[in-house]
Amino acid sequence: MSTQLTPILTKFWDHPQSWTLGTYEDNEGYQALRKALRTPPEELVQGTKDSGLRGRGGAGFPAGMKMGFLPPPDGGPRYLVVNADESEPGTCKDIPLMMAAPHFLIEGMIITAYAIGSNHAFIYVRGEVVHVYRRLMRAVQEAYAAGYLGQDILGSGFNLDITVHAGAGAYICGEETALLDSLEGRRGQPRLKPPFPAVAGLYARPTVLNNVETIASVPPIVLHGVDWFTGMGTEKSQGFGLFSLSGHVTRPGQYEAPLGITLRELLDMAGGMRNGRKLKFWTPGGSSTPIFTDEHLDVPLDFESVASAGSMLGTRALMIFDETTSVVRAVARWTDFYAHESCGKCTPCREGTFWLKQILDRIEHGRGSQDDIDKLVDICDNILGRSFCALGDGATSPITSAVKYFREEFEAGMHTPAAELFPPERSTLFAKETLPA
Repeated sequence: MSTQLTPILTKFWDHPQSWTLGTYEDNEGYQALRKALRTPPEELVQGTKDSGLRGRGGAGFPAGMKMGFLPPPDGGPRYLVVNADESEPGTCKDIPLMMAAPHFLIEGMIITAYAIGSNHAFIYVRGEVVHVYRRLMRAVQEAYAAGYLGQDILGSGFNLDITVHAGAGAYICGEETALLDSLEGRRGQPRLKPPFPAVAGLYARPTVLNNVETIASVPPIVLHGVDWFTGMGTEKSQGFGLFSLSGHVTRPGQYEAPLGITLRELLDMAGGMRNGRKLKFWTPGGSSTPIFTDEHLDVPLDFESVASAGSMLGTRALMIFDETTSVVRAVARWTDFYAHESCGKCTPCREGTFWLKQILDRIEHGRGSQDDIDKLVDICDNILGRSFCALGDGATSPITSAVKYFREEFEAGMHTPAAELFPPERSTLFAKETLPA
């Protein structure tokens, strides 16, 4: 397997005006669309299946299989929806991609919509990132003006409109069915499945839902071919992806590399740990995935290897923590987030995250009791697999894995506050500036 960086989606991010249509066209932009419009839609769907492209939004579900789940055309509308509601702590790849090269996403949407027979596509973008919303709107305007969107695209007879929709600031709307409810104007809450979106999605019509990076990866695959894409990555996790390194690393940022690269290799590229300190724990896929420790430095970062090691690749949001960090405090902050963002629809998540937050608060401040740790794990077991969506499961993952690897820190919370064991000022990323007298 090749492990060098593969600048594809990030190839021209450092261009002074990387987001413009002109820059994109200078870098093979919309060549894949021209090729796709000369290809039968069913061949595009099959090509996506053959490429092995898996969802880059967390679950890793095969993108081509999602397209294939759509029922036969019945004369009614079908939709493509892009999930750009990136809200998970640590996840930060889609927003810079949309800021630096939004036309990757737009071209990918046109090709995918053509492949599935959709004439209206939506981008559901996180409402707080107004600058990204404006950039997407401008990119869509450029695409319309150039004839890539609208009626009779490039003389092919295919019509497509794209709507950019700003969400209302709820993390739960990153769950696909809650996103659809929000897009329809209702309160964003997960739906009971089945029916699945492929059968009854947006406006109860067949719908394909995919993450930004997934759809943005379609044009390079169409242009360069399936063999080119499968030549990167591993046997079951083909292709490339954006790895977001944040936290206690010398050079945090986005590293685009083949799936299967290891954290050890990425850390070498990122200049190692900050100030030469020792790695303590890290997340392979954002805060909702079970944490790893330094013993997992050489686990290949592909879907199968990470799952075999006891976690999830997720969004490849690698939050790196050194030895100055309290794992109890970190997990407690994540739990605060999940308790706040729970939509409250199902009892296990609504009540469970509330009580997890109370217990972790006691342990963090040195007021834990003898049975608090077992109670934490027991509540997690009662949430796992019993909630409407994956938010409940995600809230339990960092807790159970942290107790597994760092139980002694939780036991110390029966008598000593985490702030005494691990002074917060030692783990801060930015040194406090001293003002002149």
